[in-house]
Amino acid sequence: MLYSLQALRALAAWVVVCHHFMQIFFDFHASGPVGRFLVERGAVGVDVFFVISGLVIYLSTRDKDIAPRRFLLNRALRIVPAYWFYTALMGLLLLTARQWMPHQAIELEHFLLSLLFIPAENPGGYGQYPTLNVGWTLNYEMFFYLLFSLVFLVRQQRQVLVVTGLLLIVSEVFTRAGLLDHFYRNNIVYEFLLGIGIGVLYRRGWVAQGLWLPVAMLVTAALAILYLDASRRLLHWGVPSALIVLACVSLERYFSGNRVLKALGDCSYSVYLVHVLVLYGGWFASERFHLSPYAVFAGCIPLIAALSWVSYLLLEKRLYRRLSGWLSAPASTPVVVPLSRQNY
Repeated sequence: MLYSLQALRALAAWVVVCHHFMQIFFDFHASGPVGRFLVERGAVGVDVFFVISGLVIYLSTRDKDIAPRRFLLNRALRIVPAYWFYTALMGLLLLTARQWMPHQAIELEHFLLSLLFIPAENPGGYGQYPTLNVGWTLNYEMFFYLLFSLVFLVRQQRQVLVVTGLLLIVSEVFTRAGLLDHFYRNNIVYEFLLGIGIGVLYRRGWVAQGLWLPVAMLVTAALAILYLDASRRLLHWGVPSALIVLACVSLERYFSGNRVLKALGDCSYSVYLVHVLVLYGGWFASERFHLSPYAVFAGCIPLIAALSWVSYLLLEKRLYRRLSGWLSAPASTPVVVPLSRQNY
């Protein structure tokens, strides 16, 4: 397990939380340097997530004989239960509080497409976002998992080349030919490849542990993100995100064994899913009782943390263990399941 990735995953999740706080409470109208940074750059947490995902998927499957079906089942059991649960809650919120959410809407067809990770125009009219808006990133994740599952059909020496070729063909050729939705032409999908590249370097022992060089990489990446916008997202945010991930791996000895960081990383997926619902609840309270948005947000933070930890324990850890055993193991065989999200 790389504890540095656990810490970085947690940081990325909470940066996204702050970004959506500025969206929900201020409609992205920021004042001050911190507010402007969160509005204009807070979405970079997603890019960090994608790089980490590529790295972890590569490392966790290397030198393992895995059937494509088994790989996809494992990924689905990790992603789907919590996502469906919070999508259902978001749908219920939209049905019961739509009069206070003028920019949000729900339709049955779109709701079902959201559950199936199929990109579709949101009935609110603001783009291809699922019912639980943050799920747009999971559409890319599931797309990547589907393509990656095919690498297990070829020899390991060719797997990186195969997944790279598949991404290029599907994203550049199929979308332009109209065979696949243009949603997948976004070059953000190549950030998974950056993570795989880091995984290759790590496996070969080319990622040296150190301090000053990784710190210099972090400063360089932070400055790039600060001064470059998302107009060329892969270059402006994807490459700096990869530098951040690489630097954190190089600083692993400073993170290793920290149980707090492991716990924060473990529940980062639930943080990502639950925070929008909590922030909407906070916004309702702020509007109804004329409370300070910042005071409300201060109350939302521990609530998000507590709910995400419970969500991790119940929806991710316990439910994953039960479903995995039920779907794949003989009744007489005990199931041993790695519980760390590092293994996903």
